[in-house]
Amino acid sequence: MNRIYMDNGASSRVDDEVVKEMLPYFSEKYGNASSLHSFGSEAREAMENARGKVAALIGAKPEEIIFTSGGTESDNLAIKGTAAAKCGKGDHIITTNIEHPAVLEPCRYLGKIGYKIAYVKVGNDGIVRAEDIEAAITDKTVVVSVMHANNEIGTIQPIAEIGKIAEKRGIAFHCDAVQSAGKIPVDVNKLGVSLLSISGHKVHGPKGVGALYVRKGTAIEPILHGGGHEAGLRSSTENIPGIVGMGKACEIAKRDLERNAAHVLKLRDRLIDAALKLEEAYLNGSRETRLPYNANFRFLGIEGESLLMMLDGMGIAASTGSACSSKKLQASHVLLALGLPEWQTHGSLRLTLSKYNTMEEVDFVLGELPEAVSKLRSMSPVWRKLKMGGRIEDVHGKHIH
Repeated sequence: MNRIYMDNGASSRVDDEVVKEMLPYFSEKYGNASSLHSFGSEAREAMENARGKVAALIGAKPEEIIFTSGGTESDNLAIKGTAAAKCGKGDHIITTNIEHPAVLEPCRYLGKIGYKIAYVKVGNDGIVRAEDIEAAITDKTVVVSVMHANNEIGTIQPIAEIGKIAEKRGIAFHCDAVQSAGKIPVDVNKLGVSLLSISGHKVHGPKGVGALYVRKGTAIEPILHGGGHEAGLRSSTENIPGIVGMGKACEIAKRDLERNAAHVLKLRDRLIDAALKLEEAYLNGSRETRLPYNANFRFLGIEGESLLMMLDGMGIAASTGSACSSKKLQASHVLLALGLPEWQTHGSLRLTLSKYNTMEEVDFVLGELPEAVSKLRSMSPVWRKLKMGGRIEDVHGKHIH
C-alpha cells in the first residue's frame, strides 16, 4: 500500500539536497566550532555560512541569528529572556489565545512567578485584531508575542500592523514564525518584529535545530548558562550537522518559495472545495487569510482520533491539530478560541501539504475521506441525534446542542 503524508505541519521530509549537505559533518568535518584547530575552523565556517542562509530567508543580518534546538527553545528564549532583561521595569506580557504551547507554557510559567499575562482573543475566523493587541498594552508591558501563522488552522495574523504598534510604544515584539517561514514571504523588517522564531524540520530540514532572530539592540538575557556560545545568548556546543542542514533547507525554501506556494495552493483549494461538499463539513478558520499549505476541517458527529486511525489504515497520514498536543484527548484550545462548542472541536481533521504532495494524492484522499466519515457517522450516537434533531449531551450530561 502506498502511503500518503499530509501532516507536514507536524514535520516534513528532509530534502535530499539537505541530507547531502549534512553528511560530511557527521564523519569527516566533525570538529567543535569553538576549537582553534583546523577542524574547529572548518565547523565554524560551515556554521557561519548557514547563519547567512537562515538570515537571508527572513531578511535579517547574519549576526542577528541565534541557533537553538528548535522552535520551542526559540520561543522560550524570546519570552523568558526578554522578561528577564526587563526585570524591574515591567511585569506584563501580551499574547493570544491561539498560540502554540511553546509560547503559552512559558507565559503560564511566568504567570506563576508574578507576571501578569493578557491573552487577547481572536475572532471566529481565527485572526486577532491589531487594535485589540494595542488595547491590551499597559505601561508595564515588556513583550508582546503573536504567532505569524497558526499551527492548527493556518490563519495568518496581522503581524506588520502589530509591529508598528509595538515599535511606537517601545515594546519588544516576538513572533513565532515556525509555520510560516519558508512557506510564505517573511521579512523581519517589513513585519517590524524584535524577535522571530523558526524551526528546521518544518521546512524540509532536520529536527532538533532552530533559530531565533534577535534584532540588534533588543534587550534579552540567556536562559541557558555555560560557555557563552551564540553571542552569549545560547550556551551549548553548536549542532553543526543540524545547523548546516537548516541553512541548506532555508536556502532551498527561499529559492523555491513562490513555486512551492503556487503548487500547494492548487492542492489545498482542491481539498477544501471537495471536502466541504460533504454533509455537515466545515472549514476551521479564514479561507482567504491562511497558509496555502493548510486545510483544517471539522466533520460533525465523529471523533477526530477515530477518523485519523481510519485514514491511517487507508495509508493516509494526517492529524487533528498540533503534534505537540495530539496525544492529549482534550478539546483543541485553538478551535475553542473560535467560539466553537466543545463537541464540535472533537471532529477536526488537519491536512498540511508540502512540495512533495501531488494532485493524484489529493484525489486519492478525497476518494477515501467520504467513506471514512460515513462509516464513523453510522456508528455515532451524536450523528444520530443530529439527524433526528435531538439534544446532544456531553459526557457530564450537560446540554450543549
